[in-house]
Amino acid sequence: MANVLIPLAEGFEELEAVTIIDLLRRAGINVTVAGLHEGSVTGSRGTVIIPDDTLDMAMGDEYDMMVLPGGLPGADNLNEDTRINSLLRQMEANDRYTAAICAAPKVLASAGLLNNKTVTAYPGTLETLDVEGMHYDGGAVVQDGKVVTSRGPGTAMDFALSLIGLLEGDSIRDQVEKGLVR
Repeated sequence: MANVLIPLAEGFEELEAVTIIDLLRRAGINVTVAGLHEGSVTGSRGTVIIPDDTLDMAMGDEYDMMVLPGGLPGADNLNEDTRINSLLRQMEANDRYTAAICAAPKVLASAGLLNNKTVTAYPGTLETLDVEGMHYDGGAVVQDGKVVTSRGPGTAMDFALSLIGLLEGDSIRDQVEKGLVR
């Protein structure tokens, strides 16, 4: 069973975080939701989530994938946390997946993971960044090697299903999607 870390920061995008957590868990994936600090985390629209662990506690485990929900100021808060950037670089060094949606791909860029990659993000998020060799695609979900990015709240379900396919295979992905009655 795959092991996935989803860190949550104040101001996360609720639709993205909950969709990703829910669909991955429907696929039988072990998901650890980790708050940057002790206690609950409030999303950009006031929804309160109680994480499974703090990031410090979660950092002791090994993960197959790390997924960053977007939202503002959530993505900025993730980006300002040195532990997040360190974990992302560690995931890359260990040939593990990193994934980000909406404004969160800028966190991948800050960690140096988008150099020479084809990516997508919420429109306007990456265009002003100076990232060596990065190509902005604009698609709903874009995978380049072990980096997966997605555009925003409207693409959260496609993003989560893509992540399931990568971690558990197409049959599990299809099974989860069938249960959603899309």
